[in-house]
Amino acid sequence: MNTFNASPMEKAAWMAELRAMLALSWPLVLTNVAQNALMTSDVILMGWLGSDALAAGALGTNLYFAFLIFGIGLVSATAPLIAEELGRKRHSVRDVRRTVRQGFWASLTVAVPIWIVSWNGEKLLLAMGQEPGLAHAAGDYIRALQWSLLPFLFSLVLRSFLSALERPGWALLIGALGVPVNLVAAYVLMFGKLGFPVLGLIGAGIGTVVSSTFMFLSLALVISVDRRLRRYHLFGRFWRPDWPRYRTLWRIGVPIGLTVAFEVTIFNAAALVMGRIGANELAAHAIALQIASFCFMVPFGIGQAVTVRVGRAFGAQDPDGVTRAGWTAFTLVVGFMIFTALLMLLVPHLLVGAFLDLSDPKNAPVFQFALSFLVLAAVFQLADGAQAVGAGMLRGLQDTRVPMMLAAFGYWGVGLPLGVALAFGTSLRGIGIWIGLATGLAVVASLMLWRWLRRDQLGLTAMPAQEGFVS
Repeated sequence: MNTFNASPMEKAAWMAELRAMLALSWPLVLTNVAQNALMTSDVILMGWLGSDALAAGALGTNLYFAFLIFGIGLVSATAPLIAEELGRKRHSVRDVRRTVRQGFWASLTVAVPIWIVSWNGEKLLLAMGQEPGLAHAAGDYIRALQWSLLPFLFSLVLRSFLSALERPGWALLIGALGVPVNLVAAYVLMFGKLGFPVLGLIGAGIGTVVSSTFMFLSLALVISVDRRLRRYHLFGRFWRPDWPRYRTLWRIGVPIGLTVAFEVTIFNAAALVMGRIGANELAAHAIALQIASFCFMVPFGIGQAVTVRVGRAFGAQDPDGVTRAGWTAFTLVVGFMIFTALLMLLVPHLLVGAFLDLSDPKNAPVFQFALSFLVLAAVFQLADGAQAVGAGMLRGLQDTRVPMMLAAFGYWGVGLPLGVALAFGTSLRGIGIWIGLATGLAVVASLMLWRWLRRDQLGLTAMPAQEGFVS
C-alpha cells in the first residue's frame, strides 16, 4: 500500500474510499454505543433493586448472552452476502430480498433451541454450582428476557440490510430511541409505576422485550415507508423457502458466530480466573476491561463497515477496490487505537478515577492493580483493534471458516493457557492474565493479517459460484 507514488486518479480513489468508509463507520460506531448504553441502563436499574438482584441479573445476563452471541454472529452473515449482491448488481432487488428473508428464517431457526435452553436457565445455573436463591431469581429473569431474542435478531438482519445499502442512519436513530424506551419500560415494570405490579428482575427482562420489539417494528416501518427502501419489498413472500441461500447463510454465519464466541468466552474465563486470584485484582480487571471495551466500539463499527465495503468490491470483481477498502479501514483502526493506547499510558489516573473514589484509602489496592493492567491494555488495544478489522476484512470476502480456526487457536490455544501459566506459575498473578489476553489477541490479529495479505494466492478474491435460487 503505497499512495505516495500513486497517480492523481489513484489518490482520488483512495480519498473516495476514505470518505465512504467514514460515512458508513460513524453511524455504526454510535449504534453500537447505543446498544451498549441500553445494557448499561439495565445494570443501573438492577443495582437500584439491591446487590442480590444485581448479582442475579448479572448471572442471568451472562448465561443468556453466551447463547445470544452465536445468534448475533449467524445473522451478521447477511451483511457480506447482501454487499456482494449489490456489488455484483448495483440495483439488485430480488437477491437482496431473498437474503434478508433467509436471515429471518435463520433467526427463527436458531431462536427455538435457545428458547428451550434458556427456559431451563435455573437448572443450568444450579448445575454450575451457583447459590440456589440467585439461580432461581436469574432463571425467572432469563425466562422473561429470552423473548427479546427473536425481535432482536430480526432487527439485526434489518440493520445489516441498511448497512449493506450504506444507509445506516435509520438504524442509528432507532437504536438511540431504543435506549429511553428500554429505560422507561424497565423502570415502570421493575418498580411498579403507573399502576403496574412490582415485577423486579422480571420487569427488566420484559423491558428488554419491549425495546427490542420497538426497534424491530420501527425499522420495519421505516423500510416499508421510505421511498428508496420500500422497493425491496422485504416482507413479501416471507413463507417462500430459498434453501441454497439458507445453506449459504449458515455456511458463512456459523463460523462467524463461533469466532465471536471464542473471543467472548476467553474474557469470561479470564474474569473467572482473576476471581480466584483475588477480589482486588478482579475489581481492577473489570475497570480496565470496561475502559478497553468502550474504546473497542470504534474498531467494532469500522470492522462492520469494512465487511460491507470489501463485500461490495468483491461482488463487483474489483480487486483494487477490495485492497483500498481493507487497508483504509485497517489504517483508521490502528490510528485510533494508537490514540487510545496513548491515553491509557499518559492519563491512567483520569480514566480509573471515573470508576473509583481515589480519595478513599480502601480503593488504593484496586487502583494500583488497575494502573498496571492499563499499561498492558495499551498493547491490548492495538491487537484488539487489528483483529476486529482483520476479521471484518476477511468476512467481506466471505472467508469465515479458517478465521474461526485461527481465532480458536489464538484465544484458547495461546492466550488463555499462557495467561493461566503466568498467573499461577510465576509471581505475575493478574498481570499474567493480561499478558495472556494481549498475546492471544496479537496472535489472532497477526494470523488474520497474514491471511489477508495472501488473499490472492489463497484464491479468496475469486467469486464463488452462483447457485440457482428460487424466485
